[in-house]
Amino acid sequence: MVRIMKLLTRDERPPGEEPVSDLVPEPEVSRAKRVRVLLAAACAPLLFSYTAVATVLAVVAFAADRSRFSGTGTLRAAGPGWLASWQVGLEFGGHPLSVLPLLPTIAVAWFTARTASRAVRRIGGGTPADAVPVVAVIAGAHALFGVLIALLAGGSPVGVNPLTAFCVPGLLAGLAAVAGTAKRCGSPATLRERFDPVAVHGLRAGALGLAALIACGAAVFTTVTAVSWSTVDGLFEPGLGASLGLFLLSVAYLPNAVIASLSFTTGPGFSVGSLTVGMFGYREGQLPGVPVLAGIPSHHAVWWPALLLLPALVGALVGWKIRAIDEDPMLRMRAVAVAGALVAFGCVVLGTLAGGRLGDGPFDPVSVPVGVASVITFCWIVIPGGFVAFFAGAHEAPEPPGEPGEDTEDADATEDIDATEVAEADEEVVESEEGEAAEPDEVIEAEAEFEDEAEAELARELGEDLDGTPAEIEPESEPEQDIAVTESTDGSGDESSPGGDR
Repeated sequence: MVRIMKLLTRDERPPGEEPVSDLVPEPEVSRAKRVRVLLAAACAPLLFSYTAVATVLAVVAFAADRSRFSGTGTLRAAGPGWLASWQVGLEFGGHPLSVLPLLPTIAVAWFTARTASRAVRRIGGGTPADAVPVVAVIAGAHALFGVLIALLAGGSPVGVNPLTAFCVPGLLAGLAAVAGTAKRCGSPATLRERFDPVAVHGLRAGALGLAALIACGAAVFTTVTAVSWSTVDGLFEPGLGASLGLFLLSVAYLPNAVIASLSFTTGPGFSVGSLTVGMFGYREGQLPGVPVLAGIPSHHAVWWPALLLLPALVGALVGWKIRAIDEDPMLRMRAVAVAGALVAFGCVVLGTLAGGRLGDGPFDPVSVPVGVASVITFCWIVIPGGFVAFFAGAHEAPEPPGEPGEDTEDADATEDIDATEVAEADEEVVESEEGEAAEPDEVIEAEAEFEDEAEAELARELGEDLDGTPAEIEPESEPEQDIAVTESTDGSGDESSPGGDR
């Protein structure tokens, strides 16, 4: 019995091959592990950003001359520094400070995005719904921490608006978490399915165009800084602490300087207090002694408009990217418009983040004309990009006027009319042939009747003259259909001879 059961349950697969099943469920993550992962995702970015800010402040305070290092003071100052890293405006003694460095913001946002992506992977998430709790806990933790710092800063020389401290860090951290979880949770594929394919191509080309414009701004900033390196070197003070502070401050404001250079390259320019630097206008003013601003020129140059070739090339690049998405030129033009709208919106966001208030002194405010910049960058993308996308792409073969369906119906109707006309023409030909065939018979019959009447009248006259009695008229014989017609036709000239013979 045991031997029979072994035979019945024997696996016929070769040894070494394991059974493969697609229905094996993945192990579920326990609730306790999920809670731990979410807590780690909420706290890790906070600890990283706060510790990084406190470390930088401690290094600067320790290296500064004639200063006393205090750990407690550094930790307390790190709170407003953390808010500044998330673009929360501050007040120092009633003087506003909202032109904040963007490099710390980029760093903490990148770390938050990476933490969110790792949290989704640890809980086994693969859908957009799995990213919701991760994004929610990260955004909520940053919002609560921001309002806590604002409340603790009450009564100190540094003032913070609690509502701003609650909303701005929560919003930016949430956006960073969404960006970090998007790829792992399949959000791009979901958006591609829901959006128009032409719009998706336009968004991709617009992202490329915005990155290219930022690269152009960075190239111009690097060039003018290198040319003005002697001025940059002269702005650093001999002391280590002061030089280190100026260096770290300049590095932190590098993205702001690149965005201002981007605005200058596209045309609108920027302003620092009373100083205005534009492609076609310049107004003198004072500048703060910061090395990152050493490349700002002191007067207008006639060759500046030549830099407008850079945004024109960026627009052409966007058009070249879009040229092959569809054979219809109008669809390509719509994609170029979408790309231009994205670039314009990006310039508005970047210009808003790069500028702000700088106290109430001669350097206030630092601004980029975002309204004018958005319109001009839209034109830089749409005009050259539309030209390249329209003429460099494929074109459909010219079609006859009218809709394709109407052309088919017209062709069918024309074929029906032609067939009807041909049929009617054939019927007319047949009727004409029959009429031509029947016409000689009628003529011959009429001629025969006329000749018979003439002969009868002649015989009547002759009979009255000769005998006085009317001559007998022979009965008329109906001509046969074919033979009679032929005989009457052949002898029609001889039927009149009897009268002659008589």
